[in-house]
Amino acid sequence: MNLVFFDLETQNLFEDVGGRQNIAKLRVACAVTWSIARNDFAVYWERDVPALINELRAADKVVGFNIKSFDYQVLQPYAPQQNWHAVRTVDMLEDIYRTLGFRLSLDSLAKATLGAKKSADGIQSVAWFRANELDKVAEYCKADVDITRRVFEFGRDNGFVYYYSKLGSKLKVSVNWKV
Repeated sequence: MNLVFFDLETQNLFEDVGGRQNIAKLRVACAVTWSIARNDFAVYWERDVPALINELRAADKVVGFNIKSFDYQVLQPYAPQQNWHAVRTVDMLEDIYRTLGFRLSLDSLAKATLGAKKSADGIQSVAWFRANELDKVAEYCKADVDITRRVFEFGRDNGFVYYYSKLGSKLKVSVNWKV
């Protein structure tokens, strides 16, 4: 089974495009996939989006964090006819939200589950993109995909992941990420 882990970074922030309702205007800066079949990363820039979409469509399953509500929405203008609901997807945030009734950050899950933290954030990534520091954008996106993959694999193998409560307690949330 070819699992493809996926994340993307944008050229703009919500404040640049008039808010979250204009997510399709954020534009792709960089996208990264990790394919089980390839056993490696692939980096895509805006000009490469058609190849990215082909990889996502060909995957047995695409795995990501908030990809249905964010990443796929950013990609929609590049492929207006693409039905993203037809792409077999595990959206880790969606699954956790369904169980807990509230959202958690990937960073929160990574800290509690892996003892690892994200190297930056999307705001910093946009700043790097605008400064033409594209290598930093790609490395940050790769790191996010790697953390996503590692949290997913922990959850798949153990049936739960950890998170920290608002009071700092380490808690478990059950997940069913069998593929």
